[in-house]
Amino acid sequence: MKKKNDQDSRRKFIKNVSVAATGFFIVPRHVLGRGFIAPSDKLNIAGIGAGGKGESDLSEFSKSPSVNIIGLCDVDDRSSVKSRARFPKAAYYKDYREMLAKEAKNIDAVSVSIPDHGHAVAAFAAMQIGKHVYVQKPMTHDIYEARILTQAARKYKVVTQMGNQGASFDGVKKMQDWYKAGLIGDAVDIYCWTNRPVWPQGFGKPTGKEEVPKELDWNLWLGPTAWEEYHKGFVPFNWRGYPSFGTGALGDMGCHIIDPAFKTTGLGYPSEVECSVVDLYEQMWTPAYHPDSFPASSSLKLKFPGKGGKPDTYLHWVDGGLLPDRPQELGPNEPMGDDGGGAIIIGTKGKMICGTYGNNAMLLPTALSKDINVPQVTKRVPEGHYLQWVNACIAGFGKNDLSSSFDYAGPLTESILMGNLALRSWNIKDAKGGFPGRKKLLWDAENMKITNFDEANQFVKRTYRDGYKFEL
Repeated sequence: MKKKNDQDSRRKFIKNVSVAATGFFIVPRHVLGRGFIAPSDKLNIAGIGAGGKGESDLSEFSKSPSVNIIGLCDVDDRSSVKSRARFPKAAYYKDYREMLAKEAKNIDAVSVSIPDHGHAVAAFAAMQIGKHVYVQKPMTHDIYEARILTQAARKYKVVTQMGNQGASFDGVKKMQDWYKAGLIGDAVDIYCWTNRPVWPQGFGKPTGKEEVPKELDWNLWLGPTAWEEYHKGFVPFNWRGYPSFGTGALGDMGCHIIDPAFKTTGLGYPSEVECSVVDLYEQMWTPAYHPDSFPASSSLKLKFPGKGGKPDTYLHWVDGGLLPDRPQELGPNEPMGDDGGGAIIIGTKGKMICGTYGNNAMLLPTALSKDINVPQVTKRVPEGHYLQWVNACIAGFGKNDLSSSFDYAGPLTESILMGNLALRSWNIKDAKGGFPGRKKLLWDAENMKITNFDEANQFVKRTYRDGYKFEL
């Protein structure tokens, strides 16, 4: 790695020619030429995951003139074709561990855009060698991982951001201003919903052994997860519905849909959770429960204890086609959320509603939104979610606020994954053949433990395969 003084000098230079908060600073023509920044003085980003969402993430980062994409990593050569063509000078690897070892001296920051089960170990490996990280949502696969990454960001003093881009949109910021102004009072109930899953879920896991495509390194794709045979039903997209790899409808969209309410109302860690599920039928009137697949549809309720004399807040989540009750204040022809879902915050004095990513935020009745004029105290992000992180990396740890740094994204992710813990515990039988997992689960957030049903704690932290260390 470069000596610290060299790195500090380089970063100071980058800061002077980097993306400003609302635009780009152009280096004078007599120095480098109009708009030109020497490649050696850019923020060097490596992508762990170069196809799918990884491809679009790298594309967004590359829009900044202060970014240089210098490394690409993907376990599937088919997925990475477009990124390799777009960034032909970037070194290409299949194993991110090899990339981090060989390119450590060149890499400043890492973007992690791979299936959920690999998020934590890849991000942690980069953080341990002092690299800033951008990690796609959900931040991690398990609750324990979210807590550890949050602590690691502080320990290694790296700039972090979760990829829930709506957190930087104006809709969320506007809702924060409304809430701070007291327009709806204190939140008591929050209702969130999504149209997901849009992939197979509730059927059970595909069975049988199939031939692994020559372009895919299946062992590396599994990463820290226990070995199982390849099936085309897992890649490149449908892994989301299986707990071994994905986090289901809640994990996929919760970070986008719950975030506006979580950020607006200042929620922390939940204290209890309960759920119900709708699974598919194998035959008429015989519901089939598949513990190796997330349910076709689910309903959850989490309790967040009130702080400083404020009332408790209950967050309600539904997916798979279910919807919460329509607010009486919403007109019969007015849309409730959007095609992807939405959120409703009910306070002691009023209500507000938004769509996915906090879009189309409105007070209820919606006519109230037209004449509202409250101070804008929440900082906007005109440069967008991606460049906000780029700018913060250039400025250095602790210099810039971010919309979804791990200090915020960690508790949000833990709360969402608490819902998945409940779903996975729902049909666990005890010694007497009963289903205690279907009762309310009590959560000790400080110690990351369910206190009234120990069998559920197996879903707090998983076991990692050899070669994928995950210890702070």
